[in-house]
Amino acid sequence: MSLIYRQLRYWLDCFLLKWVPPSLPAMQLGHDASSQNPTMVQFFTWDARHPDMSWWEHVAKEVPHLAALGFTQIWLPPPNKAMEKTGRGYDAYDLWDLGEFDQKGSVGTRWGTKEDLLRACDVARQCDMNVIIDAVLNHKLGADRMETFSAVRVDPLNRLKDIESERQVKGWTAFDFPGRFGKAFFASITEIIQGLDWDELARTNGVFRISSERHKGWSKRVDTEHGNYDYLLGIDIDHRHPEVRNDLFSWGPWILDTTGACGFRLDAIKHMDRKFLLEFVRGARNHPGRKRLFAVSEYWSANLQLIVPYIRAFHGQTSFFDVPLHANFHRASKAGASYDLRTIFEGSLVKLRPGDAVTFVDNHDTQVGQSLESWVDINFKAQAYALILLRCHGYPCVFYGDLYPNDECFDEGTSRTLKQLLLARKSFAYGPMVDYFEHRNYIGFVRMGDSNHAGCAVVLSNNPMLDPTTFKVRMNVGPYQGATFHSLFDCTRTVAIDHDGWGTFPSSEDGVEVWIQTGEHQ
Repeated sequence: MSLIYRQLRYWLDCFLLKWVPPSLPAMQLGHDASSQNPTMVQFFTWDARHPDMSWWEHVAKEVPHLAALGFTQIWLPPPNKAMEKTGRGYDAYDLWDLGEFDQKGSVGTRWGTKEDLLRACDVARQCDMNVIIDAVLNHKLGADRMETFSAVRVDPLNRLKDIESERQVKGWTAFDFPGRFGKAFFASITEIIQGLDWDELARTNGVFRISSERHKGWSKRVDTEHGNYDYLLGIDIDHRHPEVRNDLFSWGPWILDTTGACGFRLDAIKHMDRKFLLEFVRGARNHPGRKRLFAVSEYWSANLQLIVPYIRAFHGQTSFFDVPLHANFHRASKAGASYDLRTIFEGSLVKLRPGDAVTFVDNHDTQVGQSLESWVDINFKAQAYALILLRCHGYPCVFYGDLYPNDECFDEGTSRTLKQLLLARKSFAYGPMVDYFEHRNYIGFVRMGDSNHAGCAVVLSNNPMLDPTTFKVRMNVGPYQGATFHSLFDCTRTVAIDHDGWGTFPSSEDGVEVWIQTGEHQ
């Protein structure tokens, strides 16, 4: 596909977005009676464990503290039974087992028992925090027995190209769920799956497309990476099959009813039939009290041109993680002072469609050593969080690994600054926004405040060699003529505002400074 054609297609997609409503304004992001800025927390890392209690008990204990910091939603790890007792849930075995049945070596999941989960969700509701369920609908792992069937091996780099003739393959594809007394939801497993990555007969890895008169081949309504990106891993489910649809369309409302959750994080949507996903979200919303159900989709690509067609396809039914913005943060952290801060939002979803963008700095997949490793280093972590928490565009999500002590990715200085930025978002980051992006290494913006909040001025830098007493950003803070602003982090630092509302604001050695009117308190 030529570059010119792709660019023209992108321009057309962007033009047609005018008729697609933004998703976030129609969703519940926090308690309806509150005017507080909504904020989401991802409450887990990849290897998350608590030494003294189950993870769900840890959630219940921390929810009141999270609410005090200003969080209104909590994204939990997948609550379903995994293929092994320490599995995170992305290796989905049984979606209907929330830690209730003795399967895969334990009753509880990695995160705890169903009873622990429901208690944590109840505590969240009491603290006016919405629970978000991580829905892993694409695949299954950990089958109970093997089956033999016909399949064709395909080129892993072009799934539309067969590299072997049809032959018999034996794979782990039968799910009996013996722990819940054999209440399997599928009459014949091989009929409802499309692919797998292991042939026991030949002892061979690969991508195998199951072939028979009953199988339709890969779905055409998936991402076109590798020719067709229907297959991701494990036992790939055919979301066009009536039994699959009935099962998952029942599971969605059931998990929301059971936990009291208010929405979904949809995992790996590149690999699932778009028509099914749209019907899944719409079906979940088509229940009393769920019209404003929250949904955010993981489409992992730093290329905005690839995300835009998905925004169109979902008609405002789901928001999207702003992976392009995360990629900008990662590049900025690697480039240091050579990165031009004035371009930090270029190619991002939050710049093109702020009403669809769930912004984030890092998550469990971007951690060092993970498949999507793209960790934002500590030299730019605080600046990145200021850019998603204190601006008026997008809906920010904060990563547990940056907030709580852990053995994987914690930095005490980052956590300390992050907590202060969260309180700044809760108390001051309101009203219209004016940008002062005039220097490649020094940028600023002002939140003008509203009738209930005083607003703030923010200065960011990415060059520690610049003298913060010399390099400053001149900004107008509005109706505060003759007032004094002080640093949120160090109240001894002050800036005088002239009679026209202008002040000259420095950053700090840490690269982030938030200025508020003297006399205002958190």
